[in-house]
Amino acid sequence: MKSSILKTALAVSALFAALPADAQQAAPDKNHPLLHQIADAVSPDALKATITRLVAFGTRHSLSGNASATRGIGAAQDWVKDEFTKVGAACGNCLQIETPAENFIGSRIPVPTEFKDVLAIQRGTSDPDRVIIIAGHLDSRNTDPMDAVHDAPGANDDGSGTAAVLEAARVLSRYKFPATLVYAVLTGEEQGLYGGTVLAHYARDHHWNVEVDLNNDIIGNSHGGDGRVDTTHVRVFSEGTRDLETEAEAKGIRYNGGEIDSPSRNLARFIAVLGDRYLKDFHPRMIYRTDRYGRGGDQVPVLAAGFPAVRIPEAVENYTREHQDVRTENGIAYGDVIGGVDFAYLARVTRLNAIAMAALAMAPAPPVVGISGAVTYDTMLSWQKVPGASAYRAWWRDSLDPLWTHSRMAGDVTGIKLEHVNIDDWLFGVSALSAEGYESPVAFPGTERPVGANLTPRPMPK
Repeated sequence: MKSSILKTALAVSALFAALPADAQQAAPDKNHPLLHQIADAVSPDALKATITRLVAFGTRHSLSGNASATRGIGAAQDWVKDEFTKVGAACGNCLQIETPAENFIGSRIPVPTEFKDVLAIQRGTSDPDRVIIIAGHLDSRNTDPMDAVHDAPGANDDGSGTAAVLEAARVLSRYKFPATLVYAVLTGEEQGLYGGTVLAHYARDHHWNVEVDLNNDIIGNSHGGDGRVDTTHVRVFSEGTRDLETEAEAKGIRYNGGEIDSPSRNLARFIAVLGDRYLKDFHPRMIYRTDRYGRGGDQVPVLAAGFPAVRIPEAVENYTREHQDVRTENGIAYGDVIGGVDFAYLARVTRLNAIAMAALAMAPAPPVVGISGAVTYDTMLSWQKVPGASAYRAWWRDSLDPLWTHSRMAGDVTGIKLEHVNIDDWLFGVSALSAEGYESPVAFPGTERPVGANLTPRPMPK
């Protein structure tokens, strides 16, 4: 059944603002000093201090238990909670600390075991139900995924992601944002993505409208095991069609060419543009795939819950330092030790995360968009107004272009008519802008629910 938006678009053409055909890029995008300030505040020294402390726990294996105050996953979780508490105290108790936990059993969990996340929640001032998450996993492992006894430093996998989460909390908690920011340190990734599952369940049960989960996993190395060195790129993986779609949505997306325009993928485009604009000689590289071949991360259960998410890993990996006992064989040093982390590079990736979170939290949510114009020479886009938006922008691009290339501005209206822009020749979308010029990611037309809405999620692991 067609949505009311589409019916309105077809029946009431007076709602649309007609603009001349040559009106492209009506105004230059605003450069926000706040985002530069946030990027500049990220400290490589603070990131190094965090990873040094994490490595000192010896092992952070998910099954290493809670008996010790100085070693193992329980001690590390307590330390992370204390760090969030310190950050919250510095911002006038602006962080709400939560430790959701669930029991799991599985192929890498021989007996029922509690898996706990540590969350710091910075409530939004005017749109608190809209949530932007940054996540990294705390647990580490050796070659044997069941070895919960021997040292597993986990400096890069995923001490780097955890450090980025804590540093983002330290920097962003100094500011107030309309939307809610969540800093998530997860446990259980190496045993089967259980930390992401706990996070997804918590978001679902608390009715969060998650706009994105930025999952940072292995983000601190710049020297590949094959000799490649890359300090100027980071990869951003994003799913195509949503993991969770209704039958009608999936059919419409396939028919109308929306396979590469999921909310997650348009968030990846948003991040790519931000990186190129605000970070000197540092470029996010979009990869149209949920994750690396045969591998996955804690964003996967978040996607399964119906929420947009991206996976952010370093540009080049060194597999001798991932999931390896610390040792030297045939002249090759194995193990995820702190000497394998490039802290200047890690700071760049952390800056990208921090400015993405701030830009998303300051902007309105992406609108729900409808489209019409079949068998005409024009395209009509319609949308539902979103809180905090004072203007909207229509976007279109060639189906082979990775980024949005053409746009026209619209005011505080609910539609626009793109004269002589044929609906059959382009892909379309709409973004929302705040009065200060912060702009949402582009929303592709054709879905009848908001970007972060979670409806009838498929079953997740128990």
